[in-house]
Amino acid sequence: MTASEVRQIVVDIISDIAPDEDTSGLDDAKSLREQLDLDSMDFLDIVMELRKRHKVEVPQEDYPRLASLASCVEYLSPKFA
Repeated sequence: MTASEVRQIVVDIISDIAPDEDTSGLDDAKSLREQLDLDSMDFLDIVMELRKRHKVEVPQEDYPRLASLASCVEYLSPKFA
């Protein structure tokens, strides 16, 4: 799976969890929580959706690696290989 496909998976999950948020202009390098009105429960929902939809496990100690879209793609890409 390409990096852009992994990015789109994350954006799609965010759009489903926070449908009022505009995800079209996200800066991949910036923190998702800075750009979007996501709280800790929203973040956990993202992790749960990754597991439910794509069977991707993210251990709690790795949560900081999902801070930005760029870090999400970097961390998740090998898991989709």
